[in-house]
Amino acid sequence: MSKSSGRHNAGGGTGEPSRTSGGMMKSHARSTRPPSRRRRGRLIAAAVAFVAVTATATAWLSLKNSSADESVSANLPTTGSSLAVPQAASTDAVTALDKTFLTKVRQAGLWEIPAGRLAQTNASSEAIKRAGLHLLDGHSKLDQLVREDSEALHVPIPDQATAEQQAWVDQLRNARGSAFDQLFVDLLRASHGKVFITIGEVRASTKNSLVRRLATQANTTVQDHMDVLEDTGLVTDATLDDVASTIPK
Repeated sequence: MSKSSGRHNAGGGTGEPSRTSGGMMKSHARSTRPPSRRRRGRLIAAAVAFVAVTATATAWLSLKNSSADESVSANLPTTGSSLAVPQAASTDAVTALDKTFLTKVRQAGLWEIPAGRLAQTNASSEAIKRAGLHLLDGHSKLDQLVREDSEALHVPIPDQATAEQQAWVDQLRNARGSAFDQLFVDLLRASHGKVFITIGEVRASTKNSLVRRLATQANTTVQDHMDVLEDTGLVTDATLDDVASTIPK
């Protein structure tokens, strides 16, 4: 009875539950896998959707910013606009004094540049040579500017110095040493002092923007030249009296 019962339990009671338990475990495993794959599918789909939405938003913001930049740029003045570059005054605004001034600046360069060169070879004083270099530099720049303004304003200017100025150059060419030094200072300090008066009148009264700019530059240049000439210690009272005699009373 005991053996029969044992076989029964082993064959029926013990074996059957084992198959049932194994079947249930396999069934449970099969039932849990599909939901896992479905969850992964949902996550992937959500990620793709998020990326698509982000890309769309980024593109929209980029287009909006581009439109805003174009709108701002459209309201900014360009390099060639009238706001950026002031228009030069018309030829009609050039007075007789303005024209005289353009002529004087041009003729000053035509004799003072040669005088500056002569100072490098004929002078005995380093201070005179230094003054000559200032003449070369300053009047070269002024000459370029006055020729540009003459063309822009359609005002003719001479290509030669006056007969008196050419005679001064001839005197300097024939002088040497200390005689050259004194003659150089006498001629150039007097001429600079006289034109300085004209520059002040033009700068104070001209209505033309180009002439005003030229007068401003000429004022700086002539002041520098008078300074270096006075630094030589050779400026005489007679020269200053000559300049003073030309000042309108």
